[in-house]
Amino acid sequence: MNGVVVNKTTKDSTEGLKIIHIPEKPPVLPHLQDTVDVLVSVIDPKHTNTIVRKLNHIAPLEGLRHVKRVNKTRLDGGKYQLAVVLCMTFGNDGESNCMPEDVLELVNTYQLSTFTTKVCKYAPLTKEEWVEQCKLWPTSFHPPTYNIDGITGFSEEDSLSVFNFMKLAVRMAKSDTSVVNVAVIVNPSTGHVIASARDHVLSCNATEYDANKIPRDPICKNVACLHPLGWIEQQSRSNPVSWHPLQHAAIVAIENSAARDRRLFPASDQEDDEVSCTTGSPLKRQKVNTTVEDDERMENGSQCDSTRPYLCTGNDIYFVWEPCTMCSMAIVHQRIKRVFYAFPNPNDGALGSVHRLQGERSLNHHYAVFRVLLPEDILNSEALPTSCDTD
Repeated sequence: MNGVVVNKTTKDSTEGLKIIHIPEKPPVLPHLQDTVDVLVSVIDPKHTNTIVRKLNHIAPLEGLRHVKRVNKTRLDGGKYQLAVVLCMTFGNDGESNCMPEDVLELVNTYQLSTFTTKVCKYAPLTKEEWVEQCKLWPTSFHPPTYNIDGITGFSEEDSLSVFNFMKLAVRMAKSDTSVVNVAVIVNPSTGHVIASARDHVLSCNATEYDANKIPRDPICKNVACLHPLGWIEQQSRSNPVSWHPLQHAAIVAIENSAARDRRLFPASDQEDDEVSCTTGSPLKRQKVNTTVEDDERMENGSQCDSTRPYLCTGNDIYFVWEPCTMCSMAIVHQRIKRVFYAFPNPNDGALGSVHRLQGERSLNHHYAVFRVLLPEDILNSEALPTSCDTD
């Protein structure tokens, strides 16, 4: 599947299909958002700049960066009133003796009268959450740099490409006697498939699998990410070598991608070995943008002067089923840019269903996650649209 370019479809072929962004945190109903108490005070407008500047220095709102320092409200007579957040609460009912010393000095200097109010604890994830938060106290809303409003978040050309690659993954998932998960790694700048793979956990020779031990949908009983411990259920006495617990589709696709890079950049392998011998660690190279002609020349075995890609930096990956935690961490390490999957993984999904690894701040890389809504019966259908045909 290396070097595959998926044919474009017409707009009619995508009717009823949607691309949905899976945010870093689960959405929270506006009226259920967590709040914290802060000390505030009404201030004279002419002192606003001075007070805010001093507060930002002596009492920064750590952990509440989304909360605006000043709230401007309109009174009945048409006049405006300004109130400022002084600091987090340190006592009950805004007791002055519980304020930090610097804040207390500021309060006394400007003869401020403090009281307690509530602000939302976390930054809004959606515009709806932001509107609700501002009913308590103004907050800032910064949508992701990429447009995530479903299908309208992608251009028509990008949407068609996403649907084609997802349908390609579904075709691969059904290309054998059993339906399994599939991972397809794509270079979005060229539209080429870099690597792809099906689950290899259960080999075709392992006929002793007992699907009756745990009730499952027969169509997906062999999907590794849905049942990551399914390999334990084998009858080990019969054919133990037919099982491999780590060979999920994502892991195999990553191995295929690495093999492709070694084949296309043999000189880089030698250079890396030399650097490793002299410095004790391999040289890291950042991924370079390649053109369609570059990809085709490399796939044909021609020499190419392009620098060897660094892992899968900037690439997309498509799954039929939402990946498990192991697979999701593997693509973190590969520096994948975007993840697309068609069906959720309600028991072990790591990108929306059970966990949201894309929102784990302790990781050194993060990717955007999208779900591509396909017809529920697409895995049961005898054939997929011809738009999934490849060159």
